[in-house]
Amino acid sequence: MLNILGRVHTHMPYHLLPQYLPMILEKKLNLEIYFSHFTLESLDKNSCIKTAQTLKDAGLQVTFHAPFVDLRPGALDDRIRKTSLDRIRQVFDLTPYFQPLKIVCHPSFDDRYYVDCDDLWLENSINFWHQLIPLARDGGTLIALENVYEKEPHILRRLFEMLASDQVCFCFDTGHFNVFSYAPLKTWMEQMGRYIGHLHLHDNFGKFDEHLPIGAATFPFDPFFAALKALKVKPTITLEAHAKEHLWQSAANLQKMSILDCLD
Repeated sequence: MLNILGRVHTHMPYHLLPQYLPMILEKKLNLEIYFSHFTLESLDKNSCIKTAQTLKDAGLQVTFHAPFVDLRPGALDDRIRKTSLDRIRQVFDLTPYFQPLKIVCHPSFDDRYYVDCDDLWLENSINFWHQLIPLARDGGTLIALENVYEKEPHILRRLFEMLASDQVCFCFDTGHFNVFSYAPLKTWMEQMGRYIGHLHLHDNFGKFDEHLPIGAATFPFDPFFAALKALKVKPTITLEAHAKEHLWQSAANLQKMSILDCLD
């Protein structure tokens, strides 16, 4: 199990780092650190720098998860987009300390909300991410845009085609696909597979975003990793467990399934 944990990242909200730091150092967990809006409002820079140095000294790799609650990168309202940009930019300001490999962000398209305005949403989204791409390049990191409520991949494929940037990759979230997508996995792999650079792995039964251990519910992990192998992509991986026991179970299940071997 320790071998598996050394090959992936572990979801970790920043405010929980002090509580779990001894375990992180003992188990040598690479982290995907989530910075919520609450965290960013009260972030102590000196403490942040110290934490980053501790992780670096331990030889651990880091990815970031940017805030997403209430944020709308493709918003039709200019002020909403500006507020969203200001908030997400706060995470990019931390890249010199942590040197994250990827920064996961939500494009936040939802056809229940953005009705009959795909082209305008795309235009606004492209302008939004173009403002952050130089910051990612300067920080030596990539922006990983994640699927959430998208029912099918068409809008995200158009976004990636129009961005046409090596600084941007796709973060495929298995749990979100299982709950929200109407399109089959094959369609997602055909349209978005070439852009995959990061994975969020967790499971559910297709009704709620439960963040269950990998292999504990209904997401088709075996064909998914076979598709990744066929595409010859080798993404970074985060186990998005929301409970410690689920993290250990996910790692154990991955080891039994040997599916990470498909990416070697």
